[in-house]
Amino acid sequence: MSTVQGASPRQIVVVGNGMVGARFAEEVARLDPAAERVRVTVVGTEHHPAYNRVLLSGVVAGDYTPDQIRLPVPDSPGVRVRTGITATALDTEHRTLTLDDGTTLPYDELVLATGARASFPPITGVAEADGTPGEGVTALRDLADCQRLLALARPGAPVVVLGGGILGLEAARGLVGRGMRVSVVESSPWIMRRQIDKPAARILADLYAALGVEVHSWRVASRWIPGTGLELDDGRVLPGDALVVTAGVRGNIELAKDAGIATEHGVLVNDHLATSDARVHAIGDCAQHPGGGAGLIQPGWEQAAVLARRLTGTAPHAAYAGARPLTRLKAEGIELTAFGEVHEDDDAEGLETVTISDPYGGRYAKLSVRQEKVVGAVLLGFPEAAATLAQLYDTGTPVPADRLALLQGLPTSTPDAPGRDQGEALVCRCNAVSRTDIEQAWMDGARTREAIAAKTRATTGCGGCVRDVQALLSGMQGLTPRPS
Repeated sequence: MSTVQGASPRQIVVVGNGMVGARFAEEVARLDPAAERVRVTVVGTEHHPAYNRVLLSGVVAGDYTPDQIRLPVPDSPGVRVRTGITATALDTEHRTLTLDDGTTLPYDELVLATGARASFPPITGVAEADGTPGEGVTALRDLADCQRLLALARPGAPVVVLGGGILGLEAARGLVGRGMRVSVVESSPWIMRRQIDKPAARILADLYAALGVEVHSWRVASRWIPGTGLELDDGRVLPGDALVVTAGVRGNIELAKDAGIATEHGVLVNDHLATSDARVHAIGDCAQHPGGGAGLIQPGWEQAAVLARRLTGTAPHAAYAGARPLTRLKAEGIELTAFGEVHEDDDAEGLETVTISDPYGGRYAKLSVRQEKVVGAVLLGFPEAAATLAQLYDTGTPVPADRLALLQGLPTSTPDAPGRDQGEALVCRCNAVSRTDIEQAWMDGARTREAIAAKTRATTGCGGCVRDVQALLSGMQGLTPRPS
């Protein structure tokens, strides 16, 4: 369906040129390549083109260069991207967006993809009065933070990471790989408190200790002393030339709030991703949906795809149903996957659990099953089981009777599920890329990981599927390619 003859395309303005805003523009370009229905203008504060923020810890580690994490710019007559410019005011009555260069942009629909910023805890020395990082302190939210961190810390120097969540642990692994001496401080009883259980965290902390990273859980920081280190609540001072703060984020909601749009800790949205103003939408880290999704790239990209289908009119009834998060720790030499219910007591009603604990071998697995379906798992050092269980979790397929064999990666038989479409296993959950998609791309001539990424987007999200894609490529070397 095209626009009515003579009608002008509707104008969509996107505030934010991060991963989610850029994906929305890319989806619109794919759905409306001739710009017959809509035209999109994206404005972003950073001077850089859009890039994959999830891989910033890889830049710190030296696994990627900034150029290697750039996101593609849509090659479409209907998409215009303006970098280095900031939106300062939103007028919902007249449907205009004011920019810091004094110009205004009119819109028919506006998309807030403003993301989030690092939250600096109220600890002496960590932040200046204006909220900027203190001396020797940095966050890890953008490329400028990466450059600041690498300038602050040199090989052999001590660095303290404040925050033992996934970003903090990935940063610590990258820094120790650069030859720095790293300490991690976490105020919760154990690291990755939200994603894994305590026994898994103990083994994970031991693995980090073996790499040279000191982990201090259940400790509160008292003050940062520039040039000296971080003082803890027990009086100890951890030496540090730099302090990396990964202790949470705050959604960038000020533009919406000042315009009178409903906000809490994020911009409130419904299943259609509309705010309290029907012509203003929010996606990604700045959006607050009842089903969650903030802070995770896969839900953000799902939101971008849903909203693109709605605003281009290709699927006006498309809706976002909420997040089913899966966490993969991207740390060289450590394979950790976690999802679903992992903190329930083993004797919780209706819950079956199977646990394997191997501290000496640095491995741990916990499988949670309810009504014959996988509802949660923690898998440290069990990559084969992780792939299988993630598939069962995604598709809702009944689990095999031999749960222990499933965790060990041994052959199992899956119970039949009559009348149920179990779907296909996803290799790349961030981009919903299946094994069939990758095999098709290979048959069409994509023989390297980079070529597969260009064809399917696999490996361009969190990076957790790189190993699986490489394994598939190795296994397909003997296939007969499609004649050209």
